[in-house]
This record gives sequence, structure tokens and C-alpha cells, in this order.
Amino acid sequence: MSLVLDLAAQDLLFREARTANAFTGEPVTDDQVRAIYDLVKYGPTSMNQSPLRITLVRSPEARERLVGHMAEGNRPKTATAPLVAILSADNEFHEELPHLFPHFPQAKDAFFAERPVREGSAALNAALQAAYFIIGVRAAGLAAGPMTGFDSEGVRKEFLDGDHTPLMVVNIGRPGPDAWFPRGPRLEFEQVVTTV
Repeated sequence: MSLVLDLAAQDLLFREARTANAFTGEPVTDDQVRAIYDLVKYGPTSMNQSPLRITLVRSPEARERLVGHMAEGNRPKTATAPLVAILSADNEFHEELPHLFPHFPQAKDAFFAERPVREGSAALNAALQAAYFIIGVRAAGLAAGPMTGFDSEGVRKEFLDGDHTPLMVVNIGRPGPDAWFPRGPRLEFEQVVTTV
């Protein structure tokens, strides 16, 4: 075996983990979400940037507003998931760099003074953090249903502000009956990896 992580953990995080499309009614607690975040915050990013922002949609009124911005096929599962999170990129993440990257506090102004540069870096690094978040949901024994099928500008106006770019909406909970679509194929090692 070439991996240190035991087979059960590999299966939990990757092989057996799936994108859930249906959930039970069992709630997802704030303590569970905090434990997930407290684990995944250690995932690497460029210059220790932490642009990911998580908006938990808990109230019925907020859920109804969000469902209205989802693509038609995503509405039923978003309406019924125990918890829904909007993951976004904070384009003003650089304000935290003096604290997060203390050995070069000037990085804030040296690299990220211009908004377009910040937006590109925020999108990349928040996407990395979003992937870690999904793995963290799985590590908590829950299933995640990440979706990009929604009205991004509508979600931004309804739940965020001009400094935040929505990346995805993630349904979270215990998988319900018929939660899975058939697993899609994956590319093989030889199709992806080259050596130079």
C-alpha cells in the first residue's frame, strides 16, 4: 500500500463518497460545521490566503429566497437539505494578510493593491478552500452536494455584497434514499500524468 491513510478513511473521503442529491431530515448542527471548518482551515493556499467565506442558510425565509436563485433541477434538493452553505470568495482577503502572512506583511500592498489581481487570486484560493470544505463535510460523516447551477449575481445581491463572489452552493446532510446518481467515469493515471 502506497498511501498512509487507512482504507476506511480513503473510502470515506474519496472512493465511496458521492455528491448527494437527497438527504434525511437529520439536522446539521453548528458544532458540526465548526468542527469541519476547524479541520479544513489548515489546507494550503498561496501565501496562506484565506478568502473563503461561508454563509449558512438556516432560516426558512432565507432558504426560500435562495431556492428562487437556483437552477430548476437544483431547487428541490436545496429546498429539502438539512443545511445549505453558500461558499464565496472575499475579494478583500488581502486585508488579513499582515496577520496570516506575518513574515512578509507588505504582501498586502506589494501583490494585491489592484482589484483584478485580488479577484483572480481570491477565486483560485477560495476554490481550493471550497474543495477542502467538501472533504471536511465527508470527514464529518456527512454528504455534500456542491452545485454551481444558480444565478450568481442574484445570490450575490440577496446574500452577499460587492466584495464577495459566490462560487458554489453546497447542500449538506446525511444522505437519504436514492441520494446518488450512478458514479461517472474518471480519467486513468496515464491519461493525466506525464513525466518530463
